Amino acid sequence: MSTPHAASTGPTPAPDRPLIGITSYLDEAAWAVWRTPAALLPQAYVDAVERAGGTPVLLPPQSGPVRRLLGRLDGLVLAGGPDIDPARYTAPAHPRTGEPHPLRDAWEWDLLHGALELDLPLLGVCRGMQLLNVALGGDLVQHLPERTGDDSHQIAPATYNRQGVVIRPASRLGEILGHAAKVPCYHHQAVGRLGGGLLATAWSADETVEALELPGRRFTLGVQWHPEADPGDPRLFEAFVKETQS
Repeated sequence: MSTPHAASTGPTPAPDRPLIGITSYLDEAAWAVWRTPAALLPQAYVDAVERAGGTPVLLPPQSGPVRRLLGRLDGLVLAGGPDIDPARYTAPAHPRTGEPHPLRDAWEWDLLHGALELDLPLLGVCRGMQLLNVALGGDLVQHLPERTGDDSHQIAPATYNRQGVVIRPASRLGEILGHAAKVPCYHHQAVGRLGGGLLATAWSADETVEALELPGRRFTLGVQWHPEADPGDPRLFEAFVKETQS
């Protein structure tokens, strides 16, 4: 008489990975025989989200409502990119401010406000942090070297400069990174007047604001540096993706 065996259930399915939307550029690009407008995103963002346990979803600039889209995402990354149109904070353009990208500005503006309404976990990187500040009523320093007297935040084209930042201990960022960190910077603009409700949580040696967060939210945090460019320190992306799963 054969001995009954328990029914095989197969391998245990892996838990669903959270869907993380990442905003992108819309720019002219060349590949193979083509040179044409394209939705672009540095692969480092995709890799950082994937390593942290998320599934990256590219969100190219476009028109249309965002509420349904945001309802299907577990988190939102506002990526770095070109300067925000100074008209968004009612300032004339500085001669060194880049040409406006109205479609991207409008698209990310709506995504940001929608994410805040839903309390969707949000990570702003460089331009993304600046947009968070502007959307909440703050403004920007349009050409930082005029204030600091040097080019330490953007030393050369396409070259990150690792700088030390001090971090507010009693903050979400402080919980993640501790009281100080060395971070890769590449920006010529920075936060000026803080937007409503925002808390500055990190500064460089010249007192430039390097991080912001919105207290009382699940995760609304922006950094002026580029954590995606530092695969050796995944803590910020890991904390963000972990929060999207809570």
